[in-house]
Amino acid sequence: MTDNLSGVIAFVKTAQALSFIGAARVLGVSASAVGKNVAKLEAELNVRLLHRSTRKVSLTVEGQLFYERCRKILDDLQDARAMLSHAIQAPRGKLRVSLPTIGYRFLLAHMVAFREAYPEIELELDFNDHLVDVIEEGLDVVIRSGDLVDSTLMARRLGPFRFVMCASPEYLRTHGRPETLTDLEHHPCLRYRFATTGKIMEWTLSANPAITQLRLPTAMTLNNMEAMLMAAIDGHGIAYMPDFLAREALARGQLETVLNGHSNDQGQFWALWPSSRHLSPKIRAFVDFAAERLFTTHQE
Repeated sequence: MTDNLSGVIAFVKTAQALSFIGAARVLGVSASAVGKNVAKLEAELNVRLLHRSTRKVSLTVEGQLFYERCRKILDDLQDARAMLSHAIQAPRGKLRVSLPTIGYRFLLAHMVAFREAYPEIELELDFNDHLVDVIEEGLDVVIRSGDLVDSTLMARRLGPFRFVMCASPEYLRTHGRPETLTDLEHHPCLRYRFATTGKIMEWTLSANPAITQLRLPTAMTLNNMEAMLMAAIDGHGIAYMPDFLAREALARGQLETVLNGHSNDQGQFWALWPSSRHLSPKIRAFVDFAAERLFTTHQE
């Protein structure tokens, strides 16, 4: 095995240019210096890598094989240097992040700390529930829940959330509090319709078929979770929603949970970003921050 890196570089550049003079121009040295480095490499390897003539240079069979491996090694070395250069840069520049419409409820409370830590990052936050093409739309990071469907994206688990059933105190005083899951068949329910698929979200309450086939009376169907929250607060019925969405209303006494412990549904948020050999400092900073801060109360 050779430790003659200058010879390897001279050989690869010569193979690419098929000329000692061309390689010399790229490397900024003399053609004779290139020739001597390649000759020294051939002597160390005890194999001829190049056919030489007065008019041109060409690769031998062995030279072609060696060139392919060496070119890849030098490319990887260049990538490693670029990655290190990225790593020591301060995170800066515009960072475009897409989140679900209700994502501000778990994100914005942490943004003061993020901006203090990374003052040179300019955040552009896009809140919507539509499927987005990360690359086509020029996004840097996307936060979404559910199953991962795009294998071309890099992903990092951020944290889980669970669903709760809740209603307003006024509703419960008027209609009574359900004591069993089958009691739900006698309560008006607020149902969520997925904006992306048009399907009504199921309430995952039990593995028992008798329970999973409950006929829930629908008081209202909504395709916006914020509207669902307000409808529940206004007393229109029992709602089924993410815990982080209901948290403030529960703390203020605007909502109360019902049938605690009967919801088996747990969601998972992910951070997704375009696959790249170089993870930019601003993306790394945001993803690391999100993983450490956003869902820590669920991970303890």
